Amino acid sequence: MSRIEKLLEYMKISGKDSFLQHALALEYIKIDQDEEARKLFNEILLREPTYIGSYYHLGKLLERVGDFDKAIRIYKRGMEEAKKANDHHTHMELQGALEDIEE
Repeated sequence: MSRIEKLLEYMKISGKDSFLQHALALEYIKIDQDEEARKLFNEILLREPTYIGSYYHLGKLLERVGDFDKAIRIYKRGMEEAKKANDHHTHMELQGALEDIEE
């Protein structure tokens, strides 16, 4: 059973679990299923905007597909959430990604 199949099985039991959805999105990225990953990240962030780790990965995905304006907006939103949560590490990662894209 692949990781994707395992995660889908866990999700049948757990329902809308952000951790599992995030992990599944990362697996989809590995196999170039960017649209599936994007849907999952968006669903996570709509339901749970404080799930900070998804901002970075969604932003990177958007950069990879050339949607730089949306990536910038995602990084900025993530920075706001990281600041609210006093998560300095994630804030710095998002700020670095934002600076890279704006150069």
